[in-house]
Amino acid sequence: MQRQTETALKLLSFVYIVYFRYFMMYNRLNIPDGVEADKNIYYRWWQMINITITENEENQRLDRFLKKYFKNAPLSYIYKLIRKDVKVNGKRAAIETLLAVGDELIIYIAEDEAKSFQEKKSSIHAKKQFRIAYEDENVIIVEKPFGLLVHGDKTEKKNTLANQVIGYLIEKGDYSPGNEKTFVPSPVNRLDRNTTGLVIFGKNNKALQSLNQMIRERGYIRKYYLTIVHGELRKSLQLKDRMEKDERANKTLVTSLESDEGKIMETLAKPLKAERGYTLIEVELITGRTHQIRAHLAKAGYPVIGDVKYGVKGKNKKIEKEFHLTTQLLHAYKLCFDGGVKPLNYMKGMEVKADLPANFEAIANNLFGRLNDK
Repeated sequence: MQRQTETALKLLSFVYIVYFRYFMMYNRLNIPDGVEADKNIYYRWWQMINITITENEENQRLDRFLKKYFKNAPLSYIYKLIRKDVKVNGKRAAIETLLAVGDELIIYIAEDEAKSFQEKKSSIHAKKQFRIAYEDENVIIVEKPFGLLVHGDKTEKKNTLANQVIGYLIEKGDYSPGNEKTFVPSPVNRLDRNTTGLVIFGKNNKALQSLNQMIRERGYIRKYYLTIVHGELRKSLQLKDRMEKDERANKTLVTSLESDEGKIMETLAKPLKAERGYTLIEVELITGRTHQIRAHLAKAGYPVIGDVKYGVKGKNKKIEKEFHLTTQLLHAYKLCFDGGVKPLNYMKGMEVKADLPANFEAIANNLFGRLNDK
């Protein structure tokens, strides 16, 4: 009796396996001929990822979401995935489909294949070097110190301002990478490694999208910098030209406004103190081009002190000898919010300032005497 039972079970298992394979690999019932994408999904229904869109993924295009989710995948793979192996709320979706809270994504892909394209989430241990100028539940504005990259590059990937802020938010409990599908708190403005001052981060997806819009469009945020230049500037300057990027030299070339080439850049410079052949200047950025302040002021005849790339070598030698300054003296010191995009409407009328770095204050005091709350 036991042997008969074992034989029957083996036979049943064999029949099940044969039937299952036949059904999954060859059965084409209810699948229109020529619809290869649907066939792929039909055959691979048991290999899929289910994702429910939350507030930190909403209001972004399907292709951009998938590019973040499969960070190591080439764009061609993402587009192929959308064409063949992705459904949104049970239906095919276009590349530009905007995702909403509650949308259900099904991605027909094997787990091993998915993992090969996903970035490994690792613990971030970067010692905090920044100071906090402002923080609420949506936004954090920090003071970047001298010498720190905002984002990583080939020379430094770990110890960056972005990683330091993420580490701080994790420690505080405001951000949990394990609970997020694609969202990472990120900066919306950037400063050069050797420029100090204010950098704005969005702490959630809605705030980040709003901040990006507020930075991109005029009428929301005014950005002010302090610098010291060679030459005594007596009247305010309104500079408006075009710029081109010299990729090989990593320099911005200022060209005529009448030129057909290049992007427009606009800079306002207001002298605060002028003595001994130097001027302390407040600069307002109207546009935000690479190296804009340094290139624009140098073109106008007032190069930033210490600036090796755009400055005057002989004058910089004197500054280096007197103040041990070997790079540009530039500080992003003030942000004025003239408006806000929902949910950041409450920021209208706010002003955020950063203290002067010690070396900037020492040089300014030496050249101009004690500064009056600048």
